[in-house]
Amino acid sequence: MFAVGGVVMSEIAISLKNVSKCFKRYTRPVDRLKELLLPGKSRADEFWALRDINLEVLKGHTLGIVGRNGSGKSTLLQIIVGTLTPTTGQVQLNGRVSALLELGSGFNPEFTGRQNVFFNGRLLGLSQKEVENKFDEIARFADIGDFIEQPVKTYSSGMFVRLAFAVAISVNPDILVVDEALAVGDEAFQRKCFSRIQSIQERGGTILFVSHSATSVVELCDQAVLVDSGELLLSGSPKLVVSKYQKLIYAPSEKLEALRQEIREINSQLFRGSGKTAVISDQTVPGSTSKISLQKPSAFYDPGLIPQSTISYISQGAKIENPCIFSKEGKVVNVLARGKEYIYTYQVKFTEVAYKVRFGMLIKTLSGFELGGAASHSLENAVDCIEPGSLVQVEFKFSCYLLPGVYFVNAGVVGTIDYTETYLDRCIDAAMFRVQPEDNLLANTIIDFNIEPSVLLMQQQVTA
Repeated sequence: MFAVGGVVMSEIAISLKNVSKCFKRYTRPVDRLKELLLPGKSRADEFWALRDINLEVLKGHTLGIVGRNGSGKSTLLQIIVGTLTPTTGQVQLNGRVSALLELGSGFNPEFTGRQNVFFNGRLLGLSQKEVENKFDEIARFADIGDFIEQPVKTYSSGMFVRLAFAVAISVNPDILVVDEALAVGDEAFQRKCFSRIQSIQERGGTILFVSHSATSVVELCDQAVLVDSGELLLSGSPKLVVSKYQKLIYAPSEKLEALRQEIREINSQLFRGSGKTAVISDQTVPGSTSKISLQKPSAFYDPGLIPQSTISYISQGAKIENPCIFSKEGKVVNVLARGKEYIYTYQVKFTEVAYKVRFGMLIKTLSGFELGGAASHSLENAVDCIEPGSLVQVEFKFSCYLLPGVYFVNAGVVGTIDYTETYLDRCIDAAMFRVQPEDNLLANTIIDFNIEPSVLLMQQQVTA
């Protein structure tokens, strides 16, 4: 069961117990008819899209669901919202459910947008009068103009998802289920959707969020699960789950099963409460005893500031080594002073010939939110060839305009294999650093934009 701060809560919004889903696949259409007429013999191949899924989501929590294409995510969501029935197992929901699943579900393409609003509103449990009262609000949020009176089959994918999301949130659901459909909207509309999702979170709603966007999952979700080949491989913090998911999608096919087993063992350790953690608290860093002065800071090295969440991809002919940060004076540091320049560096040892090679770095927050990074080369001017036995020194100079806090740095090297650019090696949370606090700091949140505030009192009321 998911919990907040280690305290198990009793109120459960969604509960799945031993849920499995099997689909029958027939070689020929006539085989389906023969099976109906002669039920004693099965003429179909069985495909288990889900196997023994056990999941509990607490009220007020947001659960991210990640997995490769074909892993069973959409099937899982359809079972939760009731558009599919499980072959085995039990599903229990506590509250009104509204869902935005794959593009096209629930809308009649021959109906106009207005007709679909009323039709779907009634399906979601609203009365005719309630839909009438909410219609103007739905139309404003969708913002598709006169197309609201046109058949849905004339809509672009972006217009369609605008209307579908507007209807889904109109019922103020207790449980909102959102599939990858939001990815088709433009950036401005996506931001509006995420803002509405956050408002649902603030009023205590429960959200299931499926996305291939690691940043969105880490930013929005309290917990996450990784589904692969119909199996729930891992549940835990979004940062841990997303990191393992990314490692899985870039793993060579011959090493997939070994990696799945590794992830299963991590999940088993978390389930048993082994005490291991993948995310380091901003307030306490294990092994770190350094006191940080509030005087004008200078950079230094804290030997206790070592990431415990490092994840290395399976090497494909290259190996990242010795990631660290240097000051301009050439000293290794990991406690940085704001506004100074530093050099993030690592070495890459090549064991196989590599083509069209590029190197990269990425800085993230404690929660895993991606702040920014850089590549060493563009796609057009990548390094043509690096021979086996080569050792490459990679350096990225950066200015630290981050506000006080703990941050993590990734390292990666990509090359072309079978005409496709892929990771030759990648190290997530390869290094970490802390930015020191300062006296009288006016900037807030994460990044210092060198904002210069100005306040001018134009008029002051004089009282007798």
